[in-house]
Formats: sequence, structure tokens, C-alpha cells
Amino acid sequence: MNLGIIIYMLGWIMKVEALFMLLPAATAVIYKEQIVVCYLGVAALCGVLGILCSRKKPERKEFFAKEGFVTVSLGWIVLSVFGCLPFMISGEIPHFVDAMFEIVSGFTTTGSSIVPQVEDLSKATLMWRSFSHWIGGMGVLVFILAVLPLAGDCNMHIMKAESPGPSVGKLVPKIRSTAKLLYIIYFVMTVVMIMLLLAGKMPLFDSICMSFGAAGTGGFSCRNTGQVGYTAYQQTVITVFMLLFGVNFNVYYRILRGRFREAFRCEEMRGYFIIVAAAILLIIWNMKGLFPSFRQAFHEVSFQVASVITTTGYATADFDQWPEFSKCILLMLMFIGACAGSTGGGMKVSRVMIAFKEMRKELSAVIHPRSVKVIKFEKKPLGHDMLRSLNAFIIMYFIIFFLSVLLLSLDNYDFMTSFSAVAANLNNIGPGMSVVGPMSNYSMLSYLSKAVLIFDMLAGRLELFPVIVLLAPGTWKNSGFRRPSRMRL
Repeated sequence: MNLGIIIYMLGWIMKVEALFMLLPAATAVIYKEQIVVCYLGVAALCGVLGILCSRKKPERKEFFAKEGFVTVSLGWIVLSVFGCLPFMISGEIPHFVDAMFEIVSGFTTTGSSIVPQVEDLSKATLMWRSFSHWIGGMGVLVFILAVLPLAGDCNMHIMKAESPGPSVGKLVPKIRSTAKLLYIIYFVMTVVMIMLLLAGKMPLFDSICMSFGAAGTGGFSCRNTGQVGYTAYQQTVITVFMLLFGVNFNVYYRILRGRFREAFRCEEMRGYFIIVAAAILLIIWNMKGLFPSFRQAFHEVSFQVASVITTTGYATADFDQWPEFSKCILLMLMFIGACAGSTGGGMKVSRVMIAFKEMRKELSAVIHPRSVKVIKFEKKPLGHDMLRSLNAFIIMYFIIFFLSVLLLSLDNYDFMTSFSAVAANLNNIGPGMSVVGPMSNYSMLSYLSKAVLIFDMLAGRLELFPVIVLLAPGTWKNSGFRRPSRMRL
């Protein structure tokens, strides 16, 4: 284990977080809030520690896959620990577990909250909560890869460990250029959304917070009523951009390069929008007579479907009061999630589609034992390693899921509360159902349950493996074995 490289990267993470904290500090100055001292103090602490850890490059420049996974996992933990300090120092969220829950929910773009009345928080804290969604949506290490002058295209392991989805590839020859391009697309889409919300006469502060949340597919709101109080136009803009940020960013790159046919033939994107359309129509059919018009029904249902499948977690209605069939569809969407390579969470549409293709292949093999079929996705054959990784992910996912439900059941809430709470946090959605429904929060859960959900949020955002590798005893053994794939700074 090359600890020197890991510490060096953690130093950069702390320096970047110090830079990011200047936004809530500036917000506090604008609104004349004394909490500016807390954010500037923590920013200074992060900056100093970051400089100390990264003041010179380590002598050993080998960087293996194991180090990449450990760096990403530790990086997100360090990011969260320092990120929650302003909450505690200011006294707005004094308990460490509660503060960690809130900021981990922000960085992982989950949107679960333990704050009963968000409007009681300072404007700086509201901005920091929403900005944490934007930071975590694309990933802080992806940002570092975009700005840190590392030699060569040697950062694929970090990119794979942090970027959501079953596979990550290069859009352009160098990973640093890929990271820059991803952030440019991400930034431009966010700015466009802010401008459209401002055009709809949404206040600037709300426009920024809502855009940060939709871009990162998080769910923190700056109002106690969530998104209910916004106009139909504003809600429509949010709906459209939630769906757009749930699309694989490779599609946008192809569009920018003029490869429209290739972009719109994306198999995963087609599956994603088919699922969205089917869910909307089925829920509208199930809820016929509950809305004054089809237009109103389409507006309300499309917002909730977009919010759930992209794992954003915004709400304009208490869908916990919807018919059971409609709630069941939303629960299924929680597990499916958005596209790979997007800012959304969940298992990802691509994994679900590949799993169905694999199931169909096995069924065909039973009926026709001598037939030989190759599973293809996006017109490319999938190798044994990809399918093995997919199966391992699904097995690990459900083991973590049911163990978490078991631990949450110690709180003695009803089954739907425990089940949906784990589903909402492991898939980085936010609101669950029953006690933790969209019009409630997670403040009533025990500290043990909150700790379990903190783990679930991190595991879900980092696609399980980096967190599990961090906890594996073998990761920290100084063996002489070296993996063949490695990176050099």
C-alpha cells in the first residue's frame, strides 16, 4: 500500500474543499450572518492540513487499483468529516452523527435530512447543503483530476472508483481532458438551469439551490414546503433538468461533437426514457379521477417519477398517500435509478438491462442447450469479466440492503419505514415512505440507524466496491503482490 500517494491525494481533497467553502462564506457575508466565522475557520483548517499533506509529491509514484479504491473511499470520508464541522461549530446541528448524516447525504446527493425546519438554518448552511450536492454529483476527485497536473492518462482507477455506473471509459485520449470536459458540460447545464429558473421569476438564492440539487440529483430544499410552493413553470424546468442530468454524459459529448445519430441510438438512454414514460402513464392510469385534469395529473406524476428515477428526491406531493400500485412503481424506480455515467444513483438502467439480457440468455440455454449466444449492450459484446462483476455487484447490493433493513428494524418502526429508508439511502434518493416519507425526515431514527444509513449512502454513491475494499483486512497488508494494472503520477 503506497500511503504516500494516498496522503498526497487526500491533501488535495482538503485544499479543494477549503476552496469550495468560500461559497457559503460569501453567502454569509451577503446576508450578514455571523456563521461566516465558522466556514472561514474550517476552510482555513482544511487549507493548512491540505498544504501539509500535499506540499511535495511522494517518492514512490506507483499507484495501483487498490490505492485508487482506498483513496476514493477515504477521500469521501475526509470530505464529509470536515464538511460537517460548520454545522457542529455553529450549533445548528450540534451532534456529530446528525451532522455527518446531513453532510454525507449532501455529498452523496441523497437528500435525506434530519432537520425538521430547514428555513431555521442560516442562508450559508442552506447554500452549503445544496452546494454539496453539486460537488458530489460529478465527484470531487473527478474535479481534482481536471485541475491537478498529473502526467499521462494514469487516473482511470480513481475515475472508475468514483464515477457511477458499471463501466467508465475515456471520452478523449487523456483522463484529465475527459474530467475537464465532464465538468464543462456539468457547469454549463447548471448555469442554463439557473437562468431558466430566474426567467420564471424564482428568487436567485432559490434558483441556485434548486439547480445545485437537480444537477447533482440531490434533494435538499431551501424551503420547508419543498417544491410545492413553486410555480408550474418552475416545477417543469426542474422536472426536465432532473431527467437530463440522469442521462449518461457520454450522450452530451457525442451531441457536442455532432454525432447525433450515435447519441440518440444509445441503448441505455432509450431504455431510461421508456421506463420513465411507462411509469408516468401507469401511475396516471392508476390515479384517474384523483386529479382535476390530465394535464395536472401529467405535471404532478412526471415530477415525482423524474425525481425518483434520477434519485433527486424533490417532492411536490406526498406520494406516500398515493394508491399502492403507484407507490409500488415508485419503489421499483428507486432500485433502477438513472443511467450509468450520469449524476444519478440507484443500480443504474444499464445494469438492469444487462441483467435481463443475461436472464434471457440463461433461459434460452435451458430450452436450447446447444445454442451459443453472446450478450451485447450498446452493440458491443460483453465479456465474462463484465458479467461476473455485474453479478457480484447485485449479490453484494442485496446483502448490504437486507442487513441494513435488519439493523433498522431494531428501532421498531413498521416494515415499510425500514425497507424504504434503506432503499432511499442506498440508492441515494432521500425520501422514503411511511415514517420517512417525502413530507417527513429522518430525525426520529436512532443514532445506530443513522450510522447504518450513513454507510449505505457512501456505499451506494461509490458503487459498493470502494467502501468494501476499504474495510477488507487484506487491503492493509503489505504483501509483495502487485496488480498488473497500475498508474504513475
